[in-house]
Amino acid sequence: PSSYWESYDRLVIATGAAPIKPPIPGADLPNVHSLRNLRDLDFIQHRLNGVEHVTVVGAGFIGCELAENLVRIGKRVTLLDFAPQVMAPLDREMSVPVAETLRAHGIDLQLSTALNSIELIDGSEQNLRVTVGPEPERSFDTGLVLMGIGVRPDNELAERAGLELGVRGTVRVNEHMQTSDEHIYAVGDVVQVDDFVPREHAHVPLAGPANRQGRIAADHIFGRQSTYRGTQGSSITRVFECTLACTGSAEKTLRRHGIPFEKVYVHPYSHVKHYPDAQAMCLKVLFCPESGRILGAQAVGGAGVDKRIDVMSTAIQGGMTVYDLEELEACYAPPFNSAKDPVNMAGFVAGGILRSDQLQAHSDWEDSLISNDNVVLVDVRAEAERSRGTIPTSLHVPLDDLRERAPLELPHDKVIVPFCREGMRGYLATCVLRSLGYNARNLSGGYLTYLQYHPDELREHMDAFFL
Repeated sequence: PSSYWESYDRLVIATGAAPIKPPIPGADLPNVHSLRNLRDLDFIQHRLNGVEHVTVVGAGFIGCELAENLVRIGKRVTLLDFAPQVMAPLDREMSVPVAETLRAHGIDLQLSTALNSIELIDGSEQNLRVTVGPEPERSFDTGLVLMGIGVRPDNELAERAGLELGVRGTVRVNEHMQTSDEHIYAVGDVVQVDDFVPREHAHVPLAGPANRQGRIAADHIFGRQSTYRGTQGSSITRVFECTLACTGSAEKTLRRHGIPFEKVYVHPYSHVKHYPDAQAMCLKVLFCPESGRILGAQAVGGAGVDKRIDVMSTAIQGGMTVYDLEELEACYAPPFNSAKDPVNMAGFVAGGILRSDQLQAHSDWEDSLISNDNVVLVDVRAEAERSRGTIPTSLHVPLDDLRERAPLELPHDKVIVPFCREGMRGYLATCVLRSLGYNARNLSGGYLTYLQYHPDELREHMDAFFL
């Protein structure tokens, strides 16, 4: 097409992001493609004709959604990711139910696996051989390879214009979305943003922030002093029956920046359990151990995940604390909620920790729990529950018998960690034990959170997790 000069008073760059193409042999073959727009979708649908097996590379939002929909139209799917987990924005234990859901629907999920090469077999575009690693390398045949390993800012125009670039090649902008040239603005997936919690520069390509940035740029162009506050990374998707969402900083992000935090896990239901169609979820909340300010939240489960993370997103934006979550007044009727909303429950648990009403242990303290001779794990559930699965090495003292049996069976010179299914009875057991003079800590999130840290065991108890 011909080119021409166009004058402007103000220019807005909104070129978005482009899929990353890995520098491997075979990445340019005809049946290797990525998904960015509707034109790509039409191309992929055409290429699917006659294909029985599809390989999806990248187990993020796009990759997992692709994999699900391919299964729904009858394709066999292999899903690869170099990372040891699916859905990188989540902490690993919160991603485990998603991974097991993918496997339960017949997807061949291969994590910690690198794509090394793609080659044609017998000269046919629909006969591909994929080689993966690390060592030892292995190969399998497929008919179509779809790339979903991430995006990069589409910064070619900005770079040619001499604008300053930021992290990962993003266009650097100020709070009004102005670039290093005050007459040029940039918005959307091409720009550098401030991560709302750690206040570091980042590239967070999401539709909601892009929309706000566009409005802020338009305001400023016409004289209104609108400013962009930063990006929290609030995001959500559904993989088959499993919904996952997050906002704010993940635990791994806080650790990377050396930001002190405490965390709680709760396993509530979308509404009162006795009302039909109640669905379970796991809600993880991260907060400052001094002030209680909320730093991040993640949820995985069925119905109601979206509503709770939206509330947590609002709380982070408003600088609220876990004490505020205790006082949050949510709408209640049995078809919609419980009298104590899951967000309230997370606030109650977190507030109790900050007030020293209880001490807690975590399932990722592996050496401090299972392998530590100074720690005694006590399963306080009924025998029928324990028989369906428990933590290895744990003793069994049902909650109803604890006050009578503890002095006879539990040592006073060790840390006692009681646990139940989801944490409530573990908390009551901790209170009983402390009243008897024991050094007791409740296992946060109970046996369900323990399963999230032990995928092989969770695989055998998926029904327990989602019911």
